Amino acid sequence: MPGDFYCEQALSGKTALKIVRETAQVLAFYHTKANWPVHIVVVPKTHIPSLTDLGGQPIELLHQVLAVVREIAADIEGKYGACSVLTNLGEYQDSKHLHFHVTSGQPLKPER
Repeated sequence: MPGDFYCEQALSGKTALKIVRETAQVLAFYHTKANWPVHIVVVPKTHIPSLTDLGGQPIELLHQVLAVVREIAADIEGKYGACSVLTNLGEYQDSKHLHFHVTSGQPLKPER
């Protein structure tokens, strides 16, 4: 998909990633331009446009993504005492590929 960082760069291998967890269907890695001290991104390896548009993919793939999000969130919460899980939709979604941010700490950049 044009303009899809995850398909074009991360999943294609064009951008080097520090992988946190990987399954046959899901990839989790440290964000390449982190906005929090701990900032992990979880994506399906198959293109899914967003949480509200699965693009014809089976719901079971979303379940697999959420299972990885849950595992990573539990790890971060255990290590740092707190974490946030975020996904953006519509105009808030820069890359039109479903992805979850699992973060901890105060934002590194001031809000606009």
